[in-house]
Amino acid sequence: MNLRPLGPGGPAVSAIGLGGMSLSSIYHATDDAAAAKVIEGARDLGITHFDTADAYGAGHNERLFGQVLGTHRDGVFVASKFGQRPNAEDGRTVNGTPEYVREACDASLARLGFETIDLYYQHRVDPEVPIEETVGAMGELVSAGKVRYIGLSEAAPTTIRKAHAAFPITAVQTEYSLWTRFVEDETLAVCDELGIGFVAYAPLGRGFLSGTIKDQEDLDPDDRRRAHPRFQREAIEHNQDLLRVLQDVAVTHGASPSQIAIAWVLAQGDHIVPIPGTTRLSHLEENAGAVDIALTPDQVEALRSVFEDGTVEGERYPAGAAAKLQK
Repeated sequence: MNLRPLGPGGPAVSAIGLGGMSLSSIYHATDDAAAAKVIEGARDLGITHFDTADAYGAGHNERLFGQVLGTHRDGVFVASKFGQRPNAEDGRTVNGTPEYVREACDASLARLGFETIDLYYQHRVDPEVPIEETVGAMGELVSAGKVRYIGLSEAAPTTIRKAHAAFPITAVQTEYSLWTRFVEDETLAVCDELGIGFVAYAPLGRGFLSGTIKDQEDLDPDDRRRAHPRFQREAIEHNQDLLRVLQDVAVTHGASPSQIAIAWVLAQGDHIVPIPGTTRLSHLEENAGAVDIALTPDQVEALRSVFEDGTVEGERYPAGAAAKLQK
């Protein structure tokens, strides 16, 4: 597995990482034994970059990664996130107060069973707390040896600049794929300018770009994607047409659509690291194979033109979750 630095001079991680969210029954039921095999399989494939969060399965995901990777800390880079607390009214409350930063980090370390978290993100920016205060507290975690590097998730460009001025930001994590490209407007350029690595979550469009979701009935009854606008029946039907060029390019490379979608993200810059998630070893191996696919400039542009703004039906998040995103 090739390595990529998270920004010039930043830590080197595998060019493709493993996002852990789906291993905690977010989309469909999982069991810990099968999930552990996926994490172990990723390590065996040379994947060193593992991404979790305290919000995934209400701490379950961190405990899972800690149990599997706890004896292999020298060879892996583990990122976690804080900032979203369960709330009975709307599901999640965002908290970026310095007191909560310290509390959440200690709780994550306990669940992971680690002395240090390699990369610690603020999962969602708290609009009620100046980013300088939140990042200042995160910087104190670095000084205390509890965290090696800090990052932001779904932060607006102006917030990234303010945060980086307060304490060096190593990585920004935001959704990025063929059908979610808003970060191209400014975020990617700001990260490049400031020497910040960019971690692309959901590079497979939450599975849609694999071509296997053709109807809402392909999703389990309790699958969270059923609440997402892009996974409503009409949107799925409309968005199927966008997959044709992706599938055609896949045929020319003897690859899968998933591999081409990940290869496209990799082709957007050497400071970009995608972290696709999966619950199956076969899909894990398939995703990892994307590092060996070199798309031609014409193919990169052809895919870009098909998925231009306005061609994708549906917003990327339901209204409640979208309200917590910075713009």
